[in-house]
Amino acid sequence: MEHNLVEKTPVTLLGLGAMGTALARTWLSAGHPLTVWNRTPARAIALAAEGAQVADSAAEAVAANRLVIVCLLDDASVEEALAGTDLAGRDVANLTTSTPAQARARAEWARERGARYLDGGIMAVPPMIGVPEAGGYVFYSGSQELFEQHQETLAVPAGTTYVGEDAGFAALHDVALLSAMYGMFAGAAHAFALIRNEDIDPAALARLLADWLAAMAPTVHQTADQLRSGDYTKGVVSNLAMQVAGTPTFLSTAEQQGVSPELLSPYFELMRRRLAESSGEEDLTGVIDLLVH
Repeated sequence: MEHNLVEKTPVTLLGLGAMGTALARTWLSAGHPLTVWNRTPARAIALAAEGAQVADSAAEAVAANRLVIVCLLDDASVEEALAGTDLAGRDVANLTTSTPAQARARAEWARERGARYLDGGIMAVPPMIGVPEAGGYVFYSGSQELFEQHQETLAVPAGTTYVGEDAGFAALHDVALLSAMYGMFAGAAHAFALIRNEDIDPAALARLLADWLAAMAPTVHQTADQLRSGDYTKGVVSNLAMQVAGTPTFLSTAEQQGVSPELLSPYFELMRRRLAESSGEEDLTGVIDLLVH
């Protein structure tokens, strides 16, 4: 009797924090044999009951399977956990948050030990893992051969986006997107502060704010087009000179509302500096050049 069952790739997972545990459960649910290790063994108890094999050491876990996923606190934790392991012939996908420089160094470190290496940047929070409709995904960079071989397995917890052979690119994309997110959070915080002492329902402002930010988001494509062409006047609707002229209104409103301008002032200052050294007919894109050393 023939069985059309596809054998699932065995996975080793080092690190069972909130994210690691979420990753583990998705691989288990999808039928992948899973070996786990965590510095605090108690965190593995529930997963053992769900079918995971629990290793007594990181070295034992690494030895169990070719594909090794690392999801630890930081790069120093990765160094410590893998220090006594034999990585020869292993495929390491490191999903630990790091800087681009750390990722590049870790890739070289892995190569010297005979392993193929991928670095990953997780664009999701634990509740989004294993929920395709949530939209979470992971940036991967490093060995394209490794990525293509294991893409199906890597895609089980969340979508995959490969961004290049340079091992630092996943971390760079991760931090770039999160930096933009925090900039958005800063603007939203200032907006809510402006109405904090008024008879305005924050929920009502939130609805308007969400729609406004969504409408403004596509402007990033124009910024990218201007950066690629070098023409910062291309497609300009509201030029730099006009926008700088409007900044006193924002600052005066903040003062009148008893709100600190500290979230807006640095950006406004960059706008003024750019205007002083360039054409007022250009877009805000030139501010980017002031930030790059």
